[in-house]
Amino acid sequence: MKGKRNVWAVFLGIAVAAMSAAGCVAGESSGQGPEKVSEEKRLTVYTSHKQEVYAPIIKEFEERTGIWVEVVPGGTTELLERIREEGEKGSCDVMFGGGVESYEVFKDCFVSYESTQSDHIESIYRTEDHVWTPFTELPIVLIYNNKLVDAASAPRGFEDLFDGNWDGKVSFADPGRSGSSCTMLETMIQVLPMRENEVLEQFARVLGRRMAAGSGAVLDEVSEGTYLVGLTLEETAKKYIDRGAAISIVYPREGTSTVADGCAVIKGAEHEENAKLFVDFIVSTDVQRLAVEKLYRRTVRDDITPDQKEEGSIMDFDLGWAVKNQKSILERWAALMAGNGGGS
Repeated sequence: MKGKRNVWAVFLGIAVAAMSAAGCVAGESSGQGPEKVSEEKRLTVYTSHKQEVYAPIIKEFEERTGIWVEVVPGGTTELLERIREEGEKGSCDVMFGGGVESYEVFKDCFVSYESTQSDHIESIYRTEDHVWTPFTELPIVLIYNNKLVDAASAPRGFEDLFDGNWDGKVSFADPGRSGSSCTMLETMIQVLPMRENEVLEQFARVLGRRMAAGSGAVLDEVSEGTYLVGLTLEETAKKYIDRGAAISIVYPREGTSTVADGCAVIKGAEHEENAKLFVDFIVSTDVQRLAVEKLYRRTVRDDITPDQKEEGSIMDFDLGWAVKNQKSILERWAALMAGNGGGS
């Protein structure tokens, strides 16, 4: 596999170098503008992934298929709500990114599609209705600024955030926009020995009813020392650490979740067959190896072994409960952050 790894490494460098010019459109890999591409060779992807994640994948997809891809980035929840509002008159063909529990909440927006790679996807991610396909596993972690906080005094778990030492010092993105932040709230509620409302109320107090502009801002705020502690994803934290950021990772001692992010074909998609090809591509062996080796993510395939031992105690995340309660959790959270109380 060494030769293939080198190909991906070279390609990743090319894609990253081209990102600044990519804007919202990731196409033009064939050297021709979108106005010259036939309708059957088009695809529109809504994605909550950062450009450094989606750009190399989409560029390689274009190279291999000749399909020109238009990318519309945004937060998971806002994109899913946009898809629902647009209905079958929308332009989106495939949603890429965001926790699969959010996909379950919006499952009426998707069509069933069983990927050609499904036999190699870990059994816990195989669903009967096939409305979504997992992309990677994403453990939730705590981070702290290791220049301003010593390891001995850093929080070792979620509950430590509520002890009064971290009030006004924690960075967390708005779960109404960020799917990963929504998963973080659901994870804390499930893993902590506290009532649901108590978790939300205590955490809102810790934040001082203030949230970061986005999931990426959490890493910036903690690494810059504006805030001392943050909640984020393992892959994002590892990227920042490799770039020299002054942060350290803590795997919560209570356990953490590894809810997969997903991909799904939109109901009424104008380019449905191209969307299905894209779903197959993101769980292919090549892309999954790229995710592990270059994107700091955990594979969902059962035939790829990680190079290093995966850290952290993983809880048994109740996806059904998360789907059933996500709307009410977000409503109570919004009320708390607005200073209106969270209800009972």
